[in-house]
Amino acid sequence: MSKSASGTSAPLALIVDDESDIRELLEITLSRMGIKCCAAADLAEARQWLKERTFDFCITDMRLPDGNGIDLVRLVQSEHSRLPIAVITAHGNAQAAVESLKAGAFDFVSKPVDLRVLRKLVETALQMGEAAASEPEVKDGGLLGAHESVVKLRQLIERLARSQAPVHIHGESGTGKELVARLIHDQSPRAAAPFVPVNCGAIPSELMESEFFGHLKGSFTGAMRDKGGLFQAAEGGTLFLDEIADLPLHMQVKLLRAIQERAIRPVGAEAEIHVNVRLISATHKNLVDLVARGAFRQDLYYRVNVIEVRTPPLRSRGADIPMLADHMLVRLCKATGVAKVPKLDEGAQRLLLSYEFPGNVRELENMLERALTLCDGEVISADDLQLRNIAPVSDAHAAVSDPHAATPAPSAAVNTASGLDDRVEELERQAIRDALEKTRYNKTKAAALLGLTFRQLRYKVKKLNLE
Repeated sequence: MSKSASGTSAPLALIVDDESDIRELLEITLSRMGIKCCAAADLAEARQWLKERTFDFCITDMRLPDGNGIDLVRLVQSEHSRLPIAVITAHGNAQAAVESLKAGAFDFVSKPVDLRVLRKLVETALQMGEAAASEPEVKDGGLLGAHESVVKLRQLIERLARSQAPVHIHGESGTGKELVARLIHDQSPRAAAPFVPVNCGAIPSELMESEFFGHLKGSFTGAMRDKGGLFQAAEGGTLFLDEIADLPLHMQVKLLRAIQERAIRPVGAEAEIHVNVRLISATHKNLVDLVARGAFRQDLYYRVNVIEVRTPPLRSRGADIPMLADHMLVRLCKATGVAKVPKLDEGAQRLLLSYEFPGNVRELENMLERALTLCDGEVISADDLQLRNIAPVSDAHAAVSDPHAATPAPSAAVNTASGLDDRVEELERQAIRDALEKTRYNKTKAAALLGLTFRQLRYKVKKLNLE
C-alpha cells in the first residue's frame, strides 16, 4: 500500500474524469512514471477519495456530470491547500484555463492531452510537493519591511510560488518588481532551473523574434550559427518579461501563441519546439489603458494578467525607510570595501522620512550610495544626502497602507527633486576631477583628499566615466 505525500514510497495521484478512456490513458501515463493512481468519475466520488486518502497530485476534467472542475479546485484550495491540482480544458478554451488558474489550479492541460506536456506538468507538481514538505517556512528572501502592504505581499508571493499561473506585477519604477518575480521563482519548484529576466523595451524591434525564440543558421543575413532564444534559455524555469507594455503589436501576437500552445518556432525552423516555462511579466504602465487605446492586445492581457501583483510605492510605507536604509548601507559598504558602516544622524533620518521618493526604493539606494561617498565615514548628515527644497510628506501619504490605492500626484518640489541625480552626479564628477588634478592624478592621494578609500574612488571614477 502506497504512502502518499510522505516521500517514503510511490506518489499517489487522483484522476477525476467521467470518460473511462481518458482515465485509463492518464492512469497508464502516470503509472509509467512510477505514480500510483485512484480514479473518480464525478465530483462526489472525488470528494470521497479526498476524505479517505492523502494525495500528491490531482488532475480533473473541467466538465463533470455533477459539477465542474473549478468546484473541485476550490475545494482543494480550501481543505487541501498543499495539493497541486491541474485542470483538463477543451482545446482553445482560454477562458476556462484562466478561470481555473484564478481559482487556484496549479496548471492546466488542453484536450487532446499532449502526454509530453502532461509528464512535465506532473514532474513539476511533484517537485513542488517535495519542496513544501522539506521547507515549510518561507523566508522573506530580501523583501524587507514591516508595513502591512509588504507583509501581505510576502504572503502572496508564497501562495503564487505554489502555482504555475502567469503573474503580472504592476507598480511604479523602482518598487522592486524584478525582486518580487525572483522571489516567486526562488520559492517555487522551478528554483533549480534558470530565472531569465529581459527588458522588453531594450530589444530592437527587428531582433525581437530571434531574441525570444531563437534562429537557425542562415535564416537571415548575419545568422552565422544556430542560436537559442530566451524561451529556450528559461526551459524548466521562469521567464521574466519586464516592461511588457513596450512589446510591439507584431511581437504580442507571437508571444500570445507561444503562451497558448506552450511551443515556439525558431526563425527559419519548420517545426515548433515545446517549452516548459513559467511566465511572469511586469510594467509600470497601465495595461488597461493601453488595451483601450489599441496599443496592447486584449487577448494577451488576459493571458499574462491571470493574477496581478501590485508593488507598493515607498512613500506609502515610510516607517520602513530606516530599516531599508540600514540594510542598504551595510550592503553598499561591503561592496565598496568600507570597513565601518556610517550611521544616519537625526537630521538625515528626518529628511528621508519627509521625502516622497518618486524613484522609490531604487532612488533611496542611489541616494545612500552618494551619501556614502560624501560623508566623513562616521555619520551621514542631511547635507550628505544632497537634497534641497523638498516638500514634507503629507498626512495622507503617511496614512496610506493599501498598495491598490491611487497614487497622489507628486508635488512640484518633487518634480524638481527628480532632476537632482544629474546635478549631484556632475558635482561628484567635478570634485573628483579637482582632487585628481591637485594630486597630479595620484588616485591614492586623491582618495585621501576626498575622504574616500582607494576602492571607493576607483568605483566612482569608473561609474562617472572619468578614466
